Amino acid sequence: MQKLQPVTVSIARTVQPGYHRQFAAWAQAGQELAREWPGYLGSGWVRTSPESDEWHVMYRFSTEETLRDWDNSHERAWWMGGGDDLMEITRVEHRTGIEGWFDQPGDVSISVPETVVPPRWKQAVGIFLPFFPMSLLSNIVLRPLIHTWPLALQVLLSVAILTPIMTYLMLPLSTRILRPWLQAPRKPRRKKSTTASRVNN
Repeated sequence: MQKLQPVTVSIARTVQPGYHRQFAAWAQAGQELAREWPGYLGSGWVRTSPESDEWHVMYRFSTEETLRDWDNSHERAWWMGGGDDLMEITRVEHRTGIEGWFDQPGDVSISVPETVVPPRWKQAVGIFLPFFPMSLLSNIVLRPLIHTWPLALQVLLSVAILTPIMTYLMLPLSTRILRPWLQAPRKPRRKKSTTASRVNN
């Protein structure tokens, strides 16, 4: 009886220039989705060089059958649909055995784009700047029309109008304008000099 061997799939994808952060997030979403699938053994993605648009996405399953089930699943089809505009597939390779995971085409190095998470106070400023003028404008325009309404209904109407405007227009605009400031690397805190402490003591 032939022993079943794990299968590694290596897919070379050419990512659209300027979309490498989005591609890394998309690849990570697929990784999390496959993690709970029967037979899943691991996955990852590597980039041929920091300047290259070619990435190799690899995933590994215990058998050809479990791999086929994943490839034909509705979950994978849904996930793949989200990456259509980010890249195109240039090559697909299947390898069996443990060597398939390590025998990668060409010399590659791991490259995961850095994501800078702004501190909460910067996020608060990014929300406040568009929210204040929009809230003020809403009160100026709506107050003469609904000042006789119960307070709860006034607030409800204002929130119902402002929420989509803030979500789809003002917050993306604010984030785009403030992006260099929001994503600026945090400065490390300076450690107090031990020598200075001793002198002061």
